[in-house]
Amino acid sequence: MTLRFKALSVHLFTATGAVFAMLAMLAAVEEKWSLMYLWLVVSFIVDGIDGPLARHYHVKKNAPEFDGVLLDLIIDYLTYVFIPAFALFKSGLMDGWTGWFAIIVITFASAMYFADTRMKTKDNSFSGFPGCWNMFVIVVFALEPNFWFILLLVSLLSLAMFLPLKFIHPVRTERWRSVSLPIAFAWTFFAGWAAWVDFHPESWAHWGLVVTSLYLVFAGIAQQIIPQRKSADYKTS
Repeated sequence: MTLRFKALSVHLFTATGAVFAMLAMLAAVEEKWSLMYLWLVVSFIVDGIDGPLARHYHVKKNAPEFDGVLLDLIIDYLTYVFIPAFALFKSGLMDGWTGWFAIIVITFASAMYFADTRMKTKDNSFSGFPGCWNMFVIVVFALEPNFWFILLLVSLLSLAMFLPLKFIHPVRTERWRSVSLPIAFAWTFFAGWAAWVDFHPESWAHWGLVVTSLYLVFAGIAQQIIPQRKSADYKTS
């Protein structure tokens, strides 16, 4: 295969995320939450693979007629924001006005965040909470906390999207990547496991989701607090 064909294939692979998003949405409309999240986990895996492939095959140079960044953002908004927000609203986990508040705030704030040209930091992390509502909502489905607590978290995370807080990208943020990447893999495993067992309340997957989610949320903030040690060569006189 030519390099151009390989680069084009990466775009086609990224576009499969739109298909998985549609399958997830169809499951959500029928309130088949486990099936919905299984499709979202598949799309999450695609999203984790296509970036390294795009950089490896230099898609901007070898298949420039398609904007991979734009394609990725469109699919991410569907799978990270739109479908999880719909699921949170439709599931009944948030009653009355709180459900309306959540779905409006999540979709509106995330649209503004995805269009923000300042969303990436110099170390390829995210500036502000990166709108990963799919990760948030699956934890909510697993634990089913009080709707007031869910409302508080939705409000705090929506606000955090526009605060100078760093959130790591498990693949692209080099600092602590040897830890972050396995934890991201673990989160994906626990998410798939929780959905597979239909969010059974006694599943150990729930605790795995909580622990890995806490790391992924707070690792970047911890990096802001803990200064990075610079390696230096010392000469002996």
